[in-house]
Amino acid sequence: MTRFKDKVALVTGGSGGIGRASALAFAREGAKVVVSDIQVETGEETVALIKEAGGQAVFIRADVSNSRQVESLIEQTVRTLGGLHYAHNNAGIGGEKAPLIEQAEETWDKVIDINLKGVWLCMKYQIKEMLKNRSGAIVNTGSVSSEVGLSKYSPYCASKPGIIGLTKTAALEYIKDGIRVNAVCPGLIDTEMVERSIVGDTKATNIVTEAFQNFKKNIAQAILTGKQPSGRMGSAAEVAEAVIWLCSDSASYVNGHALAIDGGFLVK
Repeated sequence: MTRFKDKVALVTGGSGGIGRASALAFAREGAKVVVSDIQVETGEETVALIKEAGGQAVFIRADVSNSRQVESLIEQTVRTLGGLHYAHNNAGIGGEKAPLIEQAEETWDKVIDINLKGVWLCMKYQIKEMLKNRSGAIVNTGSVSSEVGLSKYSPYCASKPGIIGLTKTAALEYIKDGIRVNAVCPGLIDTEMVERSIVGDTKATNIVTEAFQNFKKNIAQAILTGKQPSGRMGSAAEVAEAVIWLCSDSASYVNGHALAIDGGFLVK
């Protein structure tokens, strides 16, 4: 399918996980894709994967918490690929795992700056560009933690509900200008971020990587017994399909919605 033929899509946090899957899905649907991240090497790997599959993509490095870099990202996107029609604001971090009273102020600032301020800055400059054509669709990445708490991740859990608030507000403000804004709220997804939250830094030793593999093998019987109705982790590709749908004309009457992709976690 080529639902986005001749359109331009921007994906932040596109160096891996959900962002990479989203970028690949946009390209599969015919979009010209800008992959953005602060991780250059893995971001360029995403671009290479798109090109190997016959798609068109470029990498632009940007820190979403820096207004000048975000503004430049949008300017470069338009200058390089000719416009901006869709955006997936996915860049985010989990922060440090610690009880609230042990969280460092520096960690709080960093998580809020990237996860929340970053989404606001991206939408600010994306919408300014989309207003020129009075059309566009934006999807922000929230989390099941937009709805429920997650022990020992207070900065993260403060940032994610804010993303939904921004999404709903922008959806109201710009729907009459032809711009829709929605969010996806992933649950337990098989990504490096989730891996780190469960077993720590996977680059530290082979032991933690083995521990994570064991976690996945025993997910239905052990750690997630009674907590994850699906009995398995979701995939980044499953989240990406929701992003693509929300941006497509098939979701033309969907606006300001936070779509949970969580295997039933929030309804248990």
